[in-house]
Amino acid sequence: MKIVNRKARYRYQILDEIEAGIALTGSEAKSLREGRGSLLEAFSRIKDGEVWLHNFVIPLYSHASPSGYDPARPRKLLLHKNEILALSQKMSSGGLGLVPLACYFSQGFVKVRLGLARGKKQYEKRETIKRREQEREAARAIKLRS
Repeated sequence: MKIVNRKARYRYQILDEIEAGIALTGSEAKSLREGRGSLLEAFSRIKDGEVWLHNFVIPLYSHASPSGYDPARPRKLLLHKNEILALSQKMSSGGLGLVPLACYFSQGFVKVRLGLARGKKQYEKRETIKRREQEREAARAIKLRS
């Protein structure tokens, strides 16, 4: 099971990546094992020396009771203190944010891959699309020749 934020690499220029654990309830982990979850509108913030993941939607596990469950609640990310300090120093320089790129299981633990990112301008997004289309055209041309 791997949940990928496909829009992140389109919307942001990823400067650095880091892996973090995430504090979940049992039913949330089971729901992720089923491959359910969305990182599309998710973002991370550093607050009081802790990293929090917001808007990571994990739907209710199919066999769990629905009493008082919030699928988009803020979830704490588990990082070492020196990693948090390094991230906060880089982010304080301005224009940078933490974007979740993927969520997956590693040795039975749920991990989130975060990217230190800078937002792309509209013309940069258009360049990305143009470059991707040119690569596809070249691949098609090579495929037709052989």
